[in-house]
Amino acid sequence: MNYNFSLHRFTYKTIALLLLIGTNTVFSQMHIPKQSDRLQQYLGSWVSSIDYKTDSVANLPLIKMNNYPKIDHSAMSVEVLQWDGNSYKHTLTELIGHDTKTDSIFALGKSVQGDMFLGAGEFTSDTDWIMKDRDFTGKETMTVSFDFKNQTDVYLKGVNPQNELLWQTRYIKKNPKDKNIGIQLVSVHEQMQKNPKETLKFLDRMGYSYIETFVYKDRSFYGLSPLDFKKLVEDNHLKFTGSMTFYDLPSKDQQAWKKAMKWWKECIEDHKQAGVEYLTISNNQIKEIKTLAELKRYAEYYTAIGKLCKERGIRFAYHNHSDEFKTVENKIVYDYLLENTDPEYVSFQADLYWMHFSQIDPIDYFKKYEHRFISWHVKDYKELGQSGKMDFERYFEYAETAGVNYIVAEVEAYNYPVWYSINAAWNYLYFNIL
Repeated sequence: MNYNFSLHRFTYKTIALLLLIGTNTVFSQMHIPKQSDRLQQYLGSWVSSIDYKTDSVANLPLIKMNNYPKIDHSAMSVEVLQWDGNSYKHTLTELIGHDTKTDSIFALGKSVQGDMFLGAGEFTSDTDWIMKDRDFTGKETMTVSFDFKNQTDVYLKGVNPQNELLWQTRYIKKNPKDKNIGIQLVSVHEQMQKNPKETLKFLDRMGYSYIETFVYKDRSFYGLSPLDFKKLVEDNHLKFTGSMTFYDLPSKDQQAWKKAMKWWKECIEDHKQAGVEYLTISNNQIKEIKTLAELKRYAEYYTAIGKLCKERGIRFAYHNHSDEFKTVENKIVYDYLLENTDPEYVSFQADLYWMHFSQIDPIDYFKKYEHRFISWHVKDYKELGQSGKMDFERYFEYAETAGVNYIVAEVEAYNYPVWYSINAAWNYLYFNIL
């Protein structure tokens, strides 16, 4: 078998992957058909902007709003707090939910003044929502309209029954980061290509703590130097924590090995400059492996890379797809790699979706090879947690056993607009799993 690193082969496969990812253009035209799904856009933590004309937020915003999901995210409790110059005080509490019989949205609220109200309405489009409020005498008091400019920015306006403006404000999403949820940027690849600054800004607002890339090429990330990309990420209040990197196993020729090690040293140094904590690699050549002797060379290669990473204070992990669960000479490839790489230098990043796709129970591996899995890719057949096929709650019961430090959301199967799905992934992990 020829082990020469094939740049052309890698390039063609990369192009095919990017063409697939490019179908995000189609996905971006998708709609949110259900009222209950549209309502979920309002979940999470929000703060008021400086004024309704801008999305800029003060250090101490006037209003904070926390919307917590109830009953499978089809309802939410809402608490609104206002800064009084010394602290944030409760001003409003609401319960908002979708009613299946009328396919409408209803609200029950109470203000700090003691007034209670009932609201009823619906989304008239994916992003426009209207609610009409009445007091408990039945008198109509106000109509509130919501305009979701994007998944992290909503404009609200209240008018009286005579359609006179009472107030207007703008909320910017500011979800908490206490559960340290990361995201693989393949999920928003097209958005990163078009507008990386805006993309990172949205991810920050949604509550993602760090990013994992897969685009390292020519000693750069999205065309930026390691330091420039690090600055861009950190300017948007995120961390550049992980990176998927690719260089095929070199041939047995000594010069090819030296060339590969030189490439890895440069790669590791670039990631060190960027502040990255771990590197991962995957293998698209497994189908071509026929003997354990061939597989042994891969194990030795990964251990060599892991040693270089450890010298610079970076962890190294192997990322699986489906081919790892084929057998070579009656040995499962994944098992062989786990048993024949040095744990001091080589960890593993479990892709839960590909394990399930391969009819493998990840928990069997977490129990058998404790503390080898520093990271998980958390991905589903549809939006995260929506397929009903994967038992994420059960998987996460074994997170400590596995040794997980980095939980990375990944969305590649879209049934809704991209940003809706990315926001829903964070909601699912934060409110349902972690």
